[in-house]
Amino acid sequence: MKNRFAAFLAIALISCAAQPACSAEKKLDRFAKCLTEKKATMYGVSWCSHCADQKELFDGSFEYVTYVDCAVPGTRKETDQCKALGIKHTPTWIFADGSRLEGTIPLDKLSQQTGCKLP
Repeated sequence: MKNRFAAFLAIALISCAAQPACSAEKKLDRFAKCLTEKKATMYGVSWCSHCADQKELFDGSFEYVTYVDCAVPGTRKETDQCKALGIKHTPTWIFADGSRLEGTIPLDKLSQQTGCKLP
């Protein structure tokens, strides 16, 4: 009985390892982490549809991107940090060299801007 269970478990693990959904690392994790390492930051607000679109481009890996919410919690007022940075539109990406890109930016453009490689 124990041998059958061990064999079943081994087959399940091998099968899972071959499936992208079972992989611990998502396809864009390394790219998203690289953006953070390169000091790229996205500034946005929770109700911004373009910000949601930008996040969706990362296909579950956005958690590794440095993100600053420009809204004072519970309001639609802009935070002092975002005011000081002159954030006028969201999303806004600010890079280590001080350059900016506004709007939903294709991942290949973020790759070119930072040198981070896409999978």
